[in-house]
Amino acid sequence: MDLEQVKSVYFIGIGGIGMSAIARYFMAKGKRVAGYDRSPSELTARLETEGAEIHYHESVEQIPAYCRGDHDSVLVIYTPAIPETHAELVYFTNQGFQLMKRAQVLGLITRAEKALCVAGTHGKTTTSTMLAHLIHQSESCKCDAFLGGISKNYGTNCLLDKDSDYVVVEADEFDRSFHHLQPFMTVITSAEPDHLDIYHTPEAYIESFVHYTTLVRQGGYLIMHHKVSLTPSPAPGVKVYTYGREEGDFHAGNIRIGGGEIWFDYHSPLGDIYDVNLGVPVSINIDNGIAAMAMAQLAGVSDEDIKRGMATFRGVDRRFDFKLKRTDKVYLSDYAHHPSEIRQSALSLKELYAEKRITAVFQPHLYSRTRDFYQEFAESLSLFDEVILLDIYPARELPIPGVTSQLIYDHLDAGVIKTMCRKDELLDLLKAHDGLEVLVTLGAGDIEDMAQDITRILE
Repeated sequence: MDLEQVKSVYFIGIGGIGMSAIARYFMAKGKRVAGYDRSPSELTARLETEGAEIHYHESVEQIPAYCRGDHDSVLVIYTPAIPETHAELVYFTNQGFQLMKRAQVLGLITRAEKALCVAGTHGKTTTSTMLAHLIHQSESCKCDAFLGGISKNYGTNCLLDKDSDYVVVEADEFDRSFHHLQPFMTVITSAEPDHLDIYHTPEAYIESFVHYTTLVRQGGYLIMHHKVSLTPSPAPGVKVYTYGREEGDFHAGNIRIGGGEIWFDYHSPLGDIYDVNLGVPVSINIDNGIAAMAMAQLAGVSDEDIKRGMATFRGVDRRFDFKLKRTDKVYLSDYAHHPSEIRQSALSLKELYAEKRITAVFQPHLYSRTRDFYQEFAESLSLFDEVILLDIYPARELPIPGVTSQLIYDHLDAGVIKTMCRKDELLDLLKAHDGLEVLVTLGAGDIEDMAQDITRILE
């Protein structure tokens, strides 16, 4: 398909973080962009300000005329989360328009540049955003970037540079989307079974990552965390490295944590960098930082630019995102929605605030994920002092009989203070709570919509 021939692009599910990045890309290329989403959000409001025409009711009549004209000049992009029965998807399919999933379009875009991809069960968004910052702020090279979160440095999830040699991409394993990519270089941060509603078995999930390793271009690079349990199968001529906090070809040494800061020395086959200051001082970002630095170094970013970029990285919205940070009260939002991510969030907070009481509000994401991992969720959440459990955010799923947040609640450790709470009751509960020292809201659902109200209550 020749994207140069496309004049109008219509998105079914335009408000998703990944879809919105592609929408911004096409707007920057001078295409007319419109779309549907289930509900308005801060992201859709910004897209509308930038020129996208968006509606929020499933309606063929509301599709702009310029997206229903010449079939050869209109591209329709949809997210896998949209059901096959969606009226607008059915209309475009029956009318013979060009329909592509976001991952297919991203694959087309990335074939034109050297794709630097970040894959893994968790750590993708922070690592790819960190890598994009290291390259974008450097004097030695530039990049485009399609990110899975809003970069705090740039206020967007899409970076475009007409002089770029590289494109940074978050390689999403959901629906096997990352199989459409052809990375020049990729990191695999982790491969812990998830999305079993798609893959059905842990073995199939792992196999999808093995297949992904075969897609790296000849002459490219595969960099895996040393704890990733899979046997890669890269093409001949692909250089394979490992990395980790204190093990691997790329690793940290002389780690210093204290005074709200993290410093370390970076050790690499390409040359060491000493006294690196971590811009977002959270322990897991040591691993994420090593991965980003390795890719940046291989891409040709200078040591000086890497060191400056690490110190000036400001993080990603909803990834260990501090909304309030006072000596007496702390509130942060974290997208963590997998047991391992919640465990890491808990351990990082306990390290930062060892003397304070830590309360977690968790909104489980998906009935299937709750069914598959409720015991692991309970184990990770039990690391907090107090847990407030909300109802499951269904996203693309219908309810599964017998699967509710109560499954997690019943398996929390006996020493944990625990509460079941409806989302619409949460603000009143927090207003009446007199023991909030450190509060974290966890989940990939719409809990983030309450962040401003929660911040006001705590202030």
